[in-house]
Amino acid sequence: MNLALPGAGPVATTALVLVQQPGNGDNGGQGEDFGKSSPVGFLLLLVFLVAVALLVRSMTKHLKRVPKTFDKEEAAAGEQEKQQEKSEKSS
Repeated sequence: MNLALPGAGPVATTALVLVQQPGNGDNGGQGEDFGKSSPVGFLLLLVFLVAVALLVRSMTKHLKRVPKTFDKEEAAAGEQEKQQEKSEKSS
């Protein structure tokens, strides 16, 4: 007695055909050198990291020069305090 389902044969065969890898040598772009980078790529990465570090350093300097508030009255008071601190340090 055969326990196989009568319609399962063509479905199973179709599934096996669809799951197979193509036989023409095309691995979907994942050849022998897939995932390997060249020294030029590593050098480019280092250049980008140095550029980002310099940009962060420059932005930090610029942000230190920005006043805490942009109100004219408080800014004038802040300038007077800075001048007093400078005169105290020079004494």
